[in-house]
Amino acid sequence: MPERILTNAEIETMVDTSDAWITERTGIKERRIADTDTATSDLAAGALEDACAQAGILANDLDGIIVATSTPDTVFPSTACWVQHKLGLSGMPAFDISAGCTGWLYALEIASSLLAGPDPKKIAVIGAEVMSKVVNWDDRGTCVLFGDGAGAAILETTSEVRGLLSSNWGADGTLAPILFQPAGGTRKPATAETVAAREHSVVMEGNSVFRHAVRAMSSAVLEAIENAQITADAIDLLIPHQANIRIMEACRQRTSVPREKMYSIVDRYGNMSAATIPAALHMARAEGRVSEGSTIAMTAFGTGLTWAGAVLRL
Repeated sequence: MPERILTNAEIETMVDTSDAWITERTGIKERRIADTDTATSDLAAGALEDACAQAGILANDLDGIIVATSTPDTVFPSTACWVQHKLGLSGMPAFDISAGCTGWLYALEIASSLLAGPDPKKIAVIGAEVMSKVVNWDDRGTCVLFGDGAGAAILETTSEVRGLLSSNWGADGTLAPILFQPAGGTRKPATAETVAAREHSVVMEGNSVFRHAVRAMSSAVLEAIENAQITADAIDLLIPHQANIRIMEACRQRTSVPREKMYSIVDRYGNMSAATIPAALHMARAEGRVSEGSTIAMTAFGTGLTWAGAVLRL
């Protein structure tokens, strides 16, 4: 995580909003903000080093690196390759996943497929974002939501009944216009005019996103629980994408998972897009909320619109 903490009180001095309004509508009290010299790959590389240390391996032992991000260092090469560059790595494949806030669960799905072959492998799955650099800080509807950060996990081949028990993913491209970044790609390349119009920032139809997010996240996690052949009672922890507390709570209610089993870091870190679930998973482990043998349900939605659900046994 970046060191700088941006509180709601500070945002009150930037746009027409209040701590009470932000807290009531989103559950967010503060978020981390990267400095001008910090790129997404810097946070991703730090998270990967920490994950490798916890796994007791060297980064050179990895057989692949997947980075889920909506805020890449560059259009090309991939942020995963910049992570390799920063850590002095080469040899293993490295690539990015662009699925918005669902990106880390998409990357988890791909990594699990890569582990299905006959040879043992270790794949790094990273979610990393510097959302503060693609937010319009004059738009109170979006600037209060996002934060910066990264989380990483190491997946490896196992013959035990653990790991990814079930998962599903999907997308509905007809909803692409309700959450997107208008300029910077080939449809609308960067110009002085697009920069002046702030078209390189997040544009979101909040009410539409809310409705679709609740429906998509709930359906995805319920399908994952059913496919894992367990019931909601068997879930030790539910980690939804940390978009805002109202979406998270609506999703929890539809799953029938008790409130005390839903894990949230949204008050401390805001919406870190693809980084929210891996960061929350790490913190839940650090706090002793989960341990070896725990069953965790995860679900997310993101720009696209994309969605995914998964059940993981540690």
